[in-house]
Amino acid sequence: MLQTFQKNLNIQFAFLKDKKVLVACSGGVDSIVLSLLLKKSGISIGLAHCNFSLRGKESDADESFVIDWADRLSIPVFTETFDTKTFAKDNKLSTQMAARQLRYQWFSEVMKDFDYQYIATGHHADDDLETFFINLSRGTGLQGLTGIPEIHNAIVRPLLSFSREEIVQFATYNNLSWREDSSNAKTDYLRNKLRHDVIPEFKNATEGVLQNFKKTQQFLNDSQHLIEDYIALVYNLAVTENFDGYTLHLQKLKELPHTEALLYQLLHPFGFTDWEAVSELLEAQSGKQIFSETHRLLKDRNVFLLTKIPSEEKKEQFFIQKNTKKIDHPIKLELNPIDKIGYIDSSVIYVDFDTLQFPLKLRKWQKGDTFQPFGMKGKKKISKFFKDEKLSLIAKEQVWLLCSDSKIIWIVGHRVDDRFKVTPSTKNILKISVKD
Repeated sequence: MLQTFQKNLNIQFAFLKDKKVLVACSGGVDSIVLSLLLKKSGISIGLAHCNFSLRGKESDADESFVIDWADRLSIPVFTETFDTKTFAKDNKLSTQMAARQLRYQWFSEVMKDFDYQYIATGHHADDDLETFFINLSRGTGLQGLTGIPEIHNAIVRPLLSFSREEIVQFATYNNLSWREDSSNAKTDYLRNKLRHDVIPEFKNATEGVLQNFKKTQQFLNDSQHLIEDYIALVYNLAVTENFDGYTLHLQKLKELPHTEALLYQLLHPFGFTDWEAVSELLEAQSGKQIFSETHRLLKDRNVFLLTKIPSEEKKEQFFIQKNTKKIDHPIKLELNPIDKIGYIDSSVIYVDFDTLQFPLKLRKWQKGDTFQPFGMKGKKKISKFFKDEKLSLIAKEQVWLLCSDSKIIWIVGHRVDDRFKVTPSTKNILKISVKD
């Protein structure tokens, strides 16, 4: 196994040779064998062990075992103890998800503090097969069936081509000791039930399951790559990138076959998985929107507008003191006293300085806001102005209002208020410009 491992290391993981690698070590047979193989292959490694405090003395014994193992290998070891149940409760997470979040957050800190470039985990071919069945049972697209990647960002998995049986045989042949997690014997979780009840029967019924599974995964990966190449062409045809997100042109997408499948591929990277909701949005009225954990998808006439979920910044107010010449946040403005009016466009206004009450205020619009558009005598609701300008919901959220006391001076980048205009009796003119 060592020779095969080193051959694969030279082909798939040659970039590790001059790097420091942190091995996630539970004390189980997978991580013990992985750390030994990497050590024998001349890779500079350290061990990182998480004590999740879920199995009492057994968890503490695992930690002691890993420390002793690191001492035998003469390599650094890092350990951390977590109150996983409390963290899970406070953050409304399952115990498994809480442990995962704690683990990878701490791994990142250790890597940064001690200059490790990669973290290696002991995932093997049987883990990959279990993940395939889990994703299959939950309903997934092609990406969910292509398996655990050998390399993902800073995470490497050099044992993915080996079965658990091969790993145990290597450990036994080399007289290695390891720890068995008693919770792995339970079938409360889907993965454990697959591991103990389903997959062994599957292997007994079919010869060469893992080898054939790997071949199938390669075919699926090849198909996924073809799809990605096609989606790149569709992206150039039907998607426009904006400063605040993306515009998906629905008419162009509908002219192509399998529109919903195309949307699946385009939106999956942004966390959208409720494809029934996305499908319904295709025929929904303008203004309808759906959300993933990080992004919002808004139907606006003949386009989808894809943006990050807006922050709480829209509730904030920003003040501009008298004699301020320039601000950079939340938008860039320049305020300059001048003698006479110059050029005028949507990014520049001229106001009567003596009509202003300082500090001026920048804020987002609110329901019920009104202003007196330049050249008009009566007031107009901001919402009606937005409607007349045919601004989308997302475009409205990007607009800032410059205010003097309770009065709106300028819908920044759009329209100035008539009450602050320069007149023949104006003595002091203030030029306000919005900058890119």
